[in-house]
Amino acid sequence: MRDCVKDRAVNVGKYLISSKVTVRDAAKVFHVSKSTIFNDCTERLPILDAVLAREVRKVLDFNKNERGIRGGQAVRERYLLLSGL
Repeated sequence: MRDCVKDRAVNVGKYLISSKVTVRDAAKVFHVSKSTIFNDCTERLPILDAVLAREVRKVLDFNKNERGIRGGQAVRERYLLLSGL
């Protein structure tokens, strides 16, 4: 694994833990794809730093559980906006 990839994986992990953002938001910050962020966190990070990987997994799992709620809120807001309420 190249050093720049190792550094990015660790930095992404630290960023996700400190800011509790989604994979999509982290991808925007690091200027890479969502797939790259996800692979960094689930495949590369456990090899580099197992403790950090476990903490990152907690954030990813939380965001996955909240995904349906966020989607429902977005749809509700869109219909409220369209109906003029």
